[in-house]
Amino acid sequence: MAPARLLYSSCSLEKTLLCSCSFYGTPTPSVQWWMGGAPVGANSVDSSVHVTSTIIAPWANSTISLTEQPKMSTSLLCEGKNQNGTHALSILLMPRKSSFLPQTFMKGLIQGVVYGAIAASLLFFCLIPLMVKHIRMKLAKKIAAVRAEKSPKVRACQEPKLSLKPKEPEKSTITPSSESEHRLP
Repeated sequence: MAPARLLYSSCSLEKTLLCSCSFYGTPTPSVQWWMGGAPVGANSVDSSVHVTSTIIAPWANSTISLTEQPKMSTSLLCEGKNQNGTHALSILLMPRKSSFLPQTFMKGLIQGVVYGAIAASLLFFCLIPLMVKHIRMKLAKKIAAVRAEKSPKVRACQEPKLSLKPKEPEKSTITPSSESEHRLP
């Protein structure tokens, strides 16, 4: 008497996923496939899954083929069992990566970055002349203001104008001084 032992397993992927398991044991083991925790058999309702088993004592061989891509992170389990023990192999199925969507996304992302950089550069180069013009105008105003302050003509214009009317004589006030303050020698 020998417990069920997995002696060979393989998986290949071409148009379909094809996985095989070979068990050895006395009595001859039975083989059961499980996908996502649910048993899958030869009379499976799902047309995308096909199971084929061959028994030649003391060997039990089974193959499962999947014609459709599995859902994200689906587990596939190949289990061999007889009255003396159980042995199993777990396979984690990952869906095929579609090369079209990531390539399209990356192409669009790169194009967006490039076009954004071009637009920002054009905007920057268009704004430079406007910024230079604005700076020059401010500088010209400052220079004009400085020149105006230094120019004698402008100063004359800024000084109050003298009227032709003579001023009234100012009244002078004489205050008597005390003798103690101003003594003559």
